[in-house]
Order: sequence, then structure tokens, then C-alpha cells
Amino acid sequence: MTGVLPVLGGPLTGRVTHGRTALTAAELLPLVHGAAAALPTGRVALDGGGALSRLVWFLAADLRGCPALLVEESWTPRERDAVLADAAATPVDASATPTGPVRDRSTGGADEPFYLPTTSGSTGRPRVLQRSRRSWQRSFALFDVPLEPADEVLVPGPLSSSLFLFGALHGLRAGAPGAGAGVRLLDRWSAVAAAREARTATVVHLVPAMLAALLAVLERDPVLRAGCALRAVICGGARVDPALADRLAKALPGCELIEYYGSAEQSLIALRRGGGALRPVVPVAVEPVDDEPVAGAGELHVRSELAFDGHLEDGVLVEASPGWMPVGDRAIQHPDGALEVLGRAATTISSGARLVSAEEVEAVLRTGDGVADVLVAPTPHPRFGALVTALVEVDPGRPPALGELRALARRELAPGKRPRRWLLTTALPRTPAGKPARALVAERLRAGTLDAWEPA
Repeated sequence: MTGVLPVLGGPLTGRVTHGRTALTAAELLPLVHGAAAALPTGRVALDGGGALSRLVWFLAADLRGCPALLVEESWTPRERDAVLADAAATPVDASATPTGPVRDRSTGGADEPFYLPTTSGSTGRPRVLQRSRRSWQRSFALFDVPLEPADEVLVPGPLSSSLFLFGALHGLRAGAPGAGAGVRLLDRWSAVAAAREARTATVVHLVPAMLAALLAVLERDPVLRAGCALRAVICGGARVDPALADRLAKALPGCELIEYYGSAEQSLIALRRGGGALRPVVPVAVEPVDDEPVAGAGELHVRSELAFDGHLEDGVLVEASPGWMPVGDRAIQHPDGALEVLGRAATTISSGARLVSAEEVEAVLRTGDGVADVLVAPTPHPRFGALVTALVEVDPGRPPALGELRALARRELAPGKRPRRWLLTTALPRTPAGKPARALVAERLRAGTLDAWEPA
């Protein structure tokens, strides 16, 4: 039985912990081979199961040569039906115990499709993409985050998110000095559970909202904070605000913040380490656009060998265009090559003849006392077109006063950028990856169905 797993580019040498179950590579491999023997040919949709079982079946699909989609349990029936129709994949119960015979299998080529990620849904309906093994193998090589065999990598979010799946495979892959690291899996995000796992985990993959929640737990519990073993926090999915980076430095001195920027379509684009600049790892260009409110900013384009093959519609691959591709974000590229990402053009709000960057307003409001997170979205208005609306996630036991929020906005934001409407909630609607669900919030604001209240 070969220990080589195609997407890892070599033998499986890491180990996996899930709850009370801990498996070495030698114990994990027979499960992967057994599951591979039970799989059909062609695309598969892996449904159900806990994080460890889903990882086993995903690695099995890679070994079998079956492009795999990981079904997200939070999808609505409409989203699920649409995704499965586009993927045209055979459903597979990923909670089943692998029972197939163990035997050597062909590893397949690097340019063959292996993964069918879906877009996060933060700005609309999920779309099914197709990705080759080589695109992630090259991403691993450019992801300059060395792991040691003694490292324990915490992956605290669902593997249906490509961000967390990438973190798990990066931890398991061959390429660490002599061995892969250990990977610790959580079935779903919990800040308290992540803080407890961080007593033994040395590296964690998070999005900024999760980092803020984890720090809130550690700040409240000096015992957990003192026992935290994290040496590195790897953050993707959105930009880390300076205030959040400062909180990390104060709570966990010596813990390195590693930020990376990318997309489901393009994979890895840029990396920041040690508090330095965000540096592209692939060719990038910033193209000027009309009505851009920030000097020197424009639409970010990427030319990358890490990009996806295309997307699936009713089982047919619509190939991605070759060459330069727009990412959908606004950015500035400085003379030294450093990249400054300003956010998605879709998050710019037109209010009273002014263009307001939602992410700029969010970065300011997140620094407020009692603010756990914030999402800024447009509320339709007959005169202004839209009102800049701040939806603030708070602890219901100690919500910030409206006067405090308005005072913060007056100090830090120009008049036209200040929210005209304020709403509080105990939990922002989120995507499976933990990012605020902008499209869903905007839809509920339009419909008047958002679960929120106006502050006193």
C-alpha cells in the first residue's frame, strides 16, 4: 500500500486529532485506501460526517481520481439543489466507515481536477469551481509558512470552506523537515473550544472575526491565556485591522501574525509576515477605474498559475479566461511592489452622491468598546439612494451606547462616511467560513427581516 497521496505531492507523514481520536499517518492511510475503494468514478459530493471522516473521504477521492465537492450543511435547500445540479456529482455518505479493500492505486496527474470548491456565498449564491492538483501544490510551495514536525495545526472551521481545507492539507503535506505536522480538527467554530485546543496547538488558521472572538475569550480568562501555546496565527479571508493585530500582540506576546490574501478562484495571491507589507507571490496589476474615490487605487488583476480551471454549469466546465483576470477587489500597488487591498468594489455604497467604502467604516467601528464585530451595508432610501447602515455585533449584557458609537464615527470618519442608521445584533449572519454574509444582510435590510434592534 503506497503512502503517496496525489495532492500532497508525496507521502502522508502528518497526524490528525479529532476530539478523542488521534491517528498517525500509518493509521490514517488504510482508512483513506478503504474509502477510495468504495467510491464511484467521476465527480463526487461528500455529504455528512464529522471533520475527520470528511477529511478521510476527501483524501480518498483524491487518491481515486474523483473531483470532490464537500457539501456545506448550512446551505438552504435551494442553494444545495443548485450546487449539486451544477456539479453533476454522485452523492457519497461521508459519515460511513470505509470498508473497501486496501490496495495500491494510481496517483493521477497534477493537471487533473481534484477539488470542486464553492464560492463562499458572502456576496451571492455559491458557484461551483474546478481546481487542479497542481494549482494547490504550487500554492503550498509559495505559502512561505514553514511547519515543524512538532507543530500542532488547529483547523477550527468546516472543511467545506477552502480556507480551512487548505490549512489542513498544508499541515499534512510532505515538505516539513522530515515529516508533516499534526492537524487538530474541530467540526464547527467555537471560540471557547478553540481557546482550549490552543493549550496544545501551536498554529491556528482563522478569519479575522474568529481571531477577534478567540482573543475575547483569552482576554477574559487569564488561565487559558497563560496556557496558550500558539506561536503563529494564520489569517485569511479578510484584512486584519491594526487594532485587532495590536490586541493579538498584547494578549499573546511573541505570537506571529501571518496574513495571506487570495480568493477561491485565484488561490494564494499575497502574503504578509512579521508586520511587514503585503507582498504578492504572483504577478499582479492595478487597472484604473472611473469614479474611484481613493487616489492611486484601481481594480486588481492577477496572472497566476495557481488559478482555477473554470466553473461548472449543469456539469459542464466553463473554462476560465487565460492571462490576466480581475479579482473583484480594489487595491493600490506601491512603488516598492507592496500591495494594499482596499476591499471589494461591491462593498462600495453610493449614498447622497458619495462613494463610501464599507470596509473602511467597519475598520473604524471595530475599535469601539463593546463592539465584537461590525458589518456596514446599504439600506435603500428614496432620496439618498442608500443609507450607510452599521450592523454592530455586541455582547447583549454590555452593548455600547449609541452616543459612544456616533462619537467614534465623528472622530475618525468624514461626515459623508458616517453611518446614518445603527443596528445592534448578538450574532452577525455569517458564511460557513465565518465571514460576515454581506449579501444576506443586504437582502434582509431591504426586506425588513433582519434580526437586530436599534440602540438606546
